[in-house]
Amino acid sequence: MPSPQPPRAVFAMDPVHLPLLFPPPLMTRLTRAAELDPALVVQDFTDPAAADALARAEVLITGWGCPRLDAAVLATAPRLRTVLHAAGSVRSLVGEALWERGITVSSAVTGNALPVAEYTLAMILLAGKDTFTHRERFRATHAYPPPAETAATGNVGRRVGVIGASRVGRRLLQLLRPFDFTVLLHDPYVSPAEAAALGAELLPLDDLLRHSDIVSLHAPDIPETYRMLDAGRLALVRDGGVLINTSRGALVDPEALTDELVSGRLHAILDVTEPEPLPAGSPLYRLPNVFLTPHIAGSLGNELERLGRIVVEELERLVAGTPPEHEVRHSDLARVA
Repeated sequence: MPSPQPPRAVFAMDPVHLPLLFPPPLMTRLTRAAELDPALVVQDFTDPAAADALARAEVLITGWGCPRLDAAVLATAPRLRTVLHAAGSVRSLVGEALWERGITVSSAVTGNALPVAEYTLAMILLAGKDTFTHRERFRATHAYPPPAETAATGNVGRRVGVIGASRVGRRLLQLLRPFDFTVLLHDPYVSPAEAAALGAELLPLDDLLRHSDIVSLHAPDIPETYRMLDAGRLALVRDGGVLINTSRGALVDPEALTDELVSGRLHAILDVTEPEPLPAGSPLYRLPNVFLTPHIAGSLGNELERLGRIVVEELERLVAGTPPEHEVRHSDLARVA
């Protein structure tokens, strides 16, 4: 019997990401699995040059910079049956029309969780050593700190509170296991037994905030989590406590957080903020107790290849007639980022 015709696939993303997502070995696997033009990368679905490719496309390989797949876009792609997203969240990408069409969606969010968890682990370890404070003092004084100033420094028994057993949260819990931390967890969908299996003690959110030295946010950006850390809850964190946010800025009340940081009562490591980026006049750029990074915790540089590999493997499963390993279902969006 003749081999089945490979599916027709089209890239839809900012072209700048393509070489890092799909270096030559992965691009070769893609072109073997699907009928695909590596030189055609659609960023504007209204572009006449893309119309023919979209009309024939059965698979869209999407990434950062892909416009939303709304009803108007889907009308130009009547044969589309699968979207393979070479990035994390699909929340801003897919609309109701896509689910109504029964199109399968897969995301490389699992691959994106690892670098975020690695970044967070690194920041927890540095925060426990009070690294950022000591750096500021050393730059100013050129002197080593006296023992009295380091008595409370260190990572033995440090209480780390993880908010959200998301993919990132779970990877972080795995990475925390070798260290001498006491790990606390808040997640309304996790049982005490499951938390224990993850190496953490399950607590209500307010109790976690009261008992943690370092609080790390890994909850999804959904209506239920909007401003979940407001002024009242931030006030529960002990004096000198550290807040790490690699999730979304919307989870924290920005004015309340700024007040706490300007007062010097809390420290923060923020890879995400609200708004993003912060306005040029924000005091958070200048505060010694704030460590800001420009949304770099997720996949960057050579880490993008991991996302591309997940997409290639999903496409190969599709061609082989096996179910996707990283499918995103409509019902998932109520609970995930």
